[in-house]
Amino acid sequence: MKFGLDRLIEDAALRAPLAGRRVALLAHPASTSRELTHALDALSALPEIQLTAAFGPQHGLKGDKQDNMIESPDCVDPTHGIPIFSLYGAVRRPTDAMMETFDTLLVDLQDLGCRIYTFVTTLRYVLEACAQHGKAVWVLDRPNPVGRPVEGLLLRPGWESFVGAGPMPMRHGLTFGELARWFVATLALDVELKVIEMIDWQPQAAPGHGWPLLTRSWINPSPNAPNLSMARCYAGTVMLEGTTLSEGRGTTRPLELFGAPDIDTARLLAEMQRLAPQWLSGCALRPCWFEPTFHKHAGVLCAGIQIHVDDPAHYDHRRFKPWRLMALAFKAIRRLYPDYPLWRDFPYEYETERLAIDVINGSPLLREWVDDPAATPADLDALADPDEAAWRKAREAFLLYP
Repeated sequence: MKFGLDRLIEDAALRAPLAGRRVALLAHPASTSRELTHALDALSALPEIQLTAAFGPQHGLKGDKQDNMIESPDCVDPTHGIPIFSLYGAVRRPTDAMMETFDTLLVDLQDLGCRIYTFVTTLRYVLEACAQHGKAVWVLDRPNPVGRPVEGLLLRPGWESFVGAGPMPMRHGLTFGELARWFVATLALDVELKVIEMIDWQPQAAPGHGWPLLTRSWINPSPNAPNLSMARCYAGTVMLEGTTLSEGRGTTRPLELFGAPDIDTARLLAEMQRLAPQWLSGCALRPCWFEPTFHKHAGVLCAGIQIHVDDPAHYDHRRFKPWRLMALAFKAIRRLYPDYPLWRDFPYEYETERLAIDVINGSPLLREWVDDPAATPADLDALADPDEAAWRKAREAFLLYP
């Protein structure tokens, strides 16, 4: 198969419309060719392409910023001598001055298939800016590594944020090119959009179910996205950022495991099994111990649970429901420890007035379900099932791949 970047590099006719245009690139560390050459270097070597600027999203163009809420400064690329503008620093939307540096913006970002991943919001912001300034956008498409499954509540009106770019569920099941098409239509943007499609992406095919295992190297799109297992779990484990539980930052398996010093994992697993065994399907859950070297509970031994989704004997792509699994863990903790200080109250992704867990979910509905002693798993399904069905229908017009 071929990614959008590889097609642009190989096909002179495909990139011919860029001749004479000033070109900017929005990229991160995973923006590489099949040969693992970074897009900035690969595109600079093409005679038709005049690179005049580059943009970096959260964690920076180089992926050097480890944690959330750590901003990157603007700088000048020492090799190519062009400005590198940060879209996670003094600003998150490109300024008028930044927009004056190019005619066409190439977007080459590896996504994780989750609404909360801030690259999704950055995509919206640059599309809006390019529409406003009459600039073109080319999306060099890449796989959604977790494929087509849809899960979670739709973001409610008024809950837009830097981790909530629009009314989509937690797992949206679209590629970045497809997301761009959806944004343009949903926001009624008057912008020149071109998607350089992938060739032979097969999102339903095992064993990758979205990611081309054994044919493409995994490169961290952000520091705590080290492998496909993390990507598969992320639509659920990202909610841990809004809790006092560790999501495994400061370990070698971030966002694949969770825990805290003061929980009994045997009791927790038993309660989860009792409440909704159907939500535990498609993966293996293993009690474990870990001691984060930084972040929450740093230097303290935590009792935890690791979610295993790498062994075909345990992983079932269609049955695995990471969002429901983590919701169930929260519900079980609330049942076992009614007064547990589960929800973390802190400034989260530039939101200071709302609880992080609500910002993450795009409404308070998930938190209210967890905290309601009478609410059952069937009640959460009753909320989420219609949202998921509505999204599957809404996204159909924007799918580019069978």
